[in-house]
Amino acid sequence: MLKKTMKRMLMTCMFIAALLTTFQSISGVEAKDFSIWSWYYNKFHKPQAIEKNYDHKIKKIALGKKALSRYTTGQKAISSESVEMPLKLEDAFDWSKYPSRKVIATGYTAGYESTGKHEGHPEYGITYSGVRVKRDLYSTVAADLSVFPIGTILFIPDYGYGVVADKGGAIKGNKIDLYYETVEDVYREWGKREVVVYVVKKGDGSLTEEELKRLNEDKSMQVFRQQIIKG
Repeated sequence: MLKKTMKRMLMTCMFIAALLTTFQSISGVEAKDFSIWSWYYNKFHKPQAIEKNYDHKIKKIALGKKALSRYTTGQKAISSESVEMPLKLEDAFDWSKYPSRKVIATGYTAGYESTGKHEGHPEYGITYSGVRVKRDLYSTVAADLSVFPIGTILFIPDYGYGVVADKGGAIKGNKIDLYYETVEDVYREWGKREVVVYVVKKGDGSLTEEELKRLNEDKSMQVFRQQIIKG
């Protein structure tokens, strides 16, 4: 009787083992996923597995950070080399959207040859608007005020922005005078030209030092300002 019982239990265990093996091969679910096995696995094996898995994750994160730092550095290097700024103001904006006018442009200085004033004169370098002459991102220019009122902002190709701040006895109609610091600069950089200028903003008849300073210190335009100052 005992032998029969043992034989039946052995057969039953073998059947269950075979059934579990077949079930695992079909479903992919292991014996430890069942409740009693799950309890046993969590009780005695899971802490070690978690610790091992945690160490693995830490190593994986560290490797990920290292790879990310290399990627970021590479991206910075690529960005700094591949992003190209427009070389000149002429290429930076679509000037055709502004009203244009063909003018004869000449250069002038604050000196005696252009204004009849020497250094030391109380009005030396002072324009009709009251602001001091300036060659900058926004330079002071002279014009016929009936054509371009004081405060008018022009874009002059190969010169840059010009703000009408002055007038002149010989500046009538479609003529403008572009300020340069020296006579040598006038001859070397400009001379006399017929050029199409673009009216960026029509003036209201006034201009202050604060307005001119604000224009020249526009942060988004400093790359172009440096080009003009270096020039």
